[in-house]
Amino acid sequence: MNGDRKDNVRRAGVTIAKAAGVVMTAFLLSKTLGLVRTMVISAQFGTSPELDAYNAAFRLPDMIFQLIAGGALASAFIPTVSTYLARKDERGAWRLFSAIATWVLLLGTVIAVISSLLALPLVEHVIAPGFSRPQQVLTASLMRWMFVGSVIFGVSGLVMATLNARQHFLFPALAPSVYNLGIILGAWLLAPRYGVYGLVFGVVGGALGHLLIQLPTLFRHGFEYTPWLGFHDSGVREVLRLMGPRVVGISAVQINLLVNTILASGLSHGSLSALNYAWMLMLLPQGVFSQAVATAAFPTLSEQAARNERKALNDTLGAILRTVFFLTIPASAMLIVLRRPIVALLLQRGNFTAHSTEQVAFALQFYALGLFAHSGVEILDRAFYALHDTLTPVAVGIVAMAINMGLSLWLVHPLRHGGLALANSVATIAEMSALIWLMRKRLSGAGSWGMLVSVGKSLVGTAVMWIALAWMSKVFSVPEWELALEGLAFGTVLYLVASYILKARELQMLGTLLRSR
Repeated sequence: MNGDRKDNVRRAGVTIAKAAGVVMTAFLLSKTLGLVRTMVISAQFGTSPELDAYNAAFRLPDMIFQLIAGGALASAFIPTVSTYLARKDERGAWRLFSAIATWVLLLGTVIAVISSLLALPLVEHVIAPGFSRPQQVLTASLMRWMFVGSVIFGVSGLVMATLNARQHFLFPALAPSVYNLGIILGAWLLAPRYGVYGLVFGVVGGALGHLLIQLPTLFRHGFEYTPWLGFHDSGVREVLRLMGPRVVGISAVQINLLVNTILASGLSHGSLSALNYAWMLMLLPQGVFSQAVATAAFPTLSEQAARNERKALNDTLGAILRTVFFLTIPASAMLIVLRRPIVALLLQRGNFTAHSTEQVAFALQFYALGLFAHSGVEILDRAFYALHDTLTPVAVGIVAMAINMGLSLWLVHPLRHGGLALANSVATIAEMSALIWLMRKRLSGAGSWGMLVSVGKSLVGTAVMWIALAWMSKVFSVPEWELALEGLAFGTVLYLVASYILKARELQMLGTLLRSR
């Protein structure tokens, strides 16, 4: 019996590794294009007031998307539709899809129209009260256009969840690349003529491409759609039940982001843009490593939970967390030690000056402290969702939100926008720690001795790498772009060698991921 369980876990691990390899490759492409997008935008706009307005305009449309059809819907829809697919009930699965799609379109359109009508008062009194009047007017105008993209994204998010539930990951993982490409073209071709509106047109075009690239695959899976609301359908009620706590949790996250926007709008020009650049740079390794693994693992975790294979789920979750920490702990260290050379290499050109580099690097060091915790939360949240428990991570997230808000108000004055980044990292570390403790109680094993040994080895390898990079930064007098490239390459090799000497078993999982690509 124990041998069968180990075989099942091993097969699950191989399935996840292969899927994660595909998703990681696609995510790497997406993050590369996202980096190109950031470089093009930074060259065009630097850390200007216009870019501050563009970043602030994202706040409400993104909040609406996240609440209606973003992470909240995926976390509720995938476990529910997986139950239908496990029973081979294709008709029921498509009926569930039809009802949820109808709700997404209806609610998304109504809320977008109402919010567009109230855009300027919302910007003046809620989103960016610290902006000048011209900045507020510009923010409201940009926001109205972005609502079009949020409605399209709503439908595309549901399509993505549907394909992932069916263990299809390639085109959903490629969709963000198409979105990034749309914004790149907008910044490159349209911004010189239309200014910051060129970026917004790129956002809408990218959202449409995000949807269109997934549709052929959806049709190949036997796509069926019948407009209906399914008030009395048990599957719809289950999705709504699971979404309820998740919506509250995402609301807490979005409120945190809104508070950051409000506080940053009262700081010097460019503070909000610098914070946004630093956030995106921190998300590069987080997206490639943890989001790829989490996306690939979620359907498998949901299947194990549906079959009540708690031991297998525990072992699978433990292996995933160890691998993600193995990758993100050294990435955090490299971002901190090489923060200024990395920002200069990637962004310092055109209207992005040396002063802009200092602003972004200052925030990046604080965001990077929480990289491993953001990655851990990404995995742990999905494990709870797979168990049809959206309440626990939401409750923990709300407490983390309160910590974040309190620390933000306390740290924003001594550390300016860097204080907002530090508050986020501290709160996320606390959130991840609480989730590990609660999951360990739930599954009797997550966060066990094996986890501590693995993290300990990662910390030792990271410490060796940190010392070497710090010495290298002080001794070698080379251009910053060269220091960034050589430091990243040298640090990666040194960490892998140290891990090999320490016999870190996560190297084997990493090898499986690389071979599957």
